[in-house]
Amino acid sequence: MKTGLEFFFDCSSPWTYLAFVRLLERAPHLPVDLIWKPILVGGVFNKVNSDVYSQRANPNPVKAIYYKKDLADWARLAGVKLIAPTVFPVRSVTAMRGCFYALAHDRMIPYAKALFEAYWEQDLDIGQNHIIAACATKAGLDAEACLEAAASPEAKASLLANTEELIARGGFGSPTYFVNHDDMYFGNDRLELVEAAIRRLVREG
Repeated sequence: MKTGLEFFFDCSSPWTYLAFVRLLERAPHLPVDLIWKPILVGGVFNKVNSDVYSQRANPNPVKAIYYKKDLADWARLAGVKLIAPTVFPVRSVTAMRGCFYALAHDRMIPYAKALFEAYWEQDLDIGQNHIIAACATKAGLDAEACLEAAASPEAKASLLANTEELIARGGFGSPTYFVNHDDMYFGNDRLELVEAAIRRLVREG
């Protein structure tokens, strides 16, 4: 039996982009069922991690220098090009609501990949509907239908539900993983621990 691996994510995070790329490299070699959980990370911050905003407004200069180096080192390791987007933070709510349309049409991975690349490599504002539409088209989706679905009450409710679920289960940001529902890990740099947990479960039967 495969292990359930939930991935709570928002495309507005560079660390989530790195985790997404690295997870897709590892997943085919692991006995897991990937469960995609789009969230609105701003909603998480507002409720349980509001310190993020003060740290952005008044960054520690020493930590800020290292942060840039650390991000560049991980990007190099993952083979990902990361830029500093002109619009940051970005309003990702519509793009993330569109994920549910992509999920329903089995195009979650290419849709999320297109969003990540647009924002973190091409400096495109994924808060804009025409950019979201272009990403949907790139993923093989009907762009107009994707935007209509993203504006629906169902998509709004689904994104809110996932966001509230993550908070209720102890999460505080993106990316967050759960192995077999109860075992939580946070961050791109915890992916090796996620993999180790999965392999341990396999060994233990």
